[in-house]
Amino acid sequence: MRATSEQIAQAPKVALHEHLDGGVRPASIVEIASEIGHDLPAEGAEALSAWFEESSNSGSLVRYLDTFVHTVAVMQRPEDLARVARESVVDLALDGCVYAELRWAPEQHLSAGLTLPETVEAVQTGIEQGREEAAALGHPIVVGQLLTAMRHAKRGMEIAEIAVEFRDRGVAGFDIAGAEDGFPPILHLEAFEFLRRENAHFTIHAGEAFGLPSIWQAIQRCGAERLGHGVRIVDDIDFDAPGGPRLGRLAAYIRDRRIPLEMCPSSNLQTNAVPGMTSIADHPIGKLKDLGFRVTVNCDNRLMSGTSMSRELALLVDAFEYGIDDLRWFTVNAMKSAFLPFDQRLVLINDIIKPAYATL
Repeated sequence: MRATSEQIAQAPKVALHEHLDGGVRPASIVEIASEIGHDLPAEGAEALSAWFEESSNSGSLVRYLDTFVHTVAVMQRPEDLARVARESVVDLALDGCVYAELRWAPEQHLSAGLTLPETVEAVQTGIEQGREEAAALGHPIVVGQLLTAMRHAKRGMEIAEIAVEFRDRGVAGFDIAGAEDGFPPILHLEAFEFLRRENAHFTIHAGEAFGLPSIWQAIQRCGAERLGHGVRIVDDIDFDAPGGPRLGRLAAYIRDRRIPLEMCPSSNLQTNAVPGMTSIADHPIGKLKDLGFRVTVNCDNRLMSGTSMSRELALLVDAFEYGIDDLRWFTVNAMKSAFLPFDQRLVLINDIIKPAYATL
């Protein structure tokens, strides 16, 4: 049976691919922008929210990324970084998330004079405040930071070193993000080799705006534990082969190794991540799930997509007739793939996620 809206709302959720600067509350943007003198493209929170969603529906990843000019602008002062982090944690918790990883790029938040470590500390302050607020509201949540290096810049090693420095103080791992075409993962190979030597976790945006070479580099040259998006892995699968879908060598390797795919249905549709995709029903997540890939469901940027984890799951239910067992499968997949110690993952899976789903 299809999962109902009530079941989706009540179901525990896990968000692995959540950009901090992509989930800012519109009202907060308006308020902070007024304080710092930053011009916005629309007046008022409602109009601004509509502008973000409309601007993000162009089908271009580059234009999609341009919307972040305004969210990053209001995340420069330490109090603003803390506020955005706190509000993001509360919003995710109220949507039913029991675990989340917030990724963001410290190098983009230095215009007010903060150092890279100071930005990390400010965000961590906000995360801790948000967790306390969420717990007081009856929605406890575990949250970690993912420090992101911009793939077109040259600060990957510096950010990786800070990720290791702060890994016992709230930082769960490392990532690279930004325009994918022309900036392959291998440009940051030194950072990834350092992280592996330090036994640190990292994911890589790959296979979103560029195809199989980006995914191959992320996995085979850089050693990514997870793939941010990874939807273009379908380019290595022949769905029309006699006898059923036939996996290429890379797709088979990723499935065999249980490498998690951090998929973001609404965002992928907005940026035309897979040519020819015109609706959520066209998203590869359905076929990849059927083939046994370790697929997870994420929002990417809640503001730009006008979405939430509950909405993303509801869209999949509408598109693929998923039941509550399917949603539990996605959630357990994500929790298994989290950058959290194994014993802590087991506690969330066995003591929170599975018991809650059993009651739905």
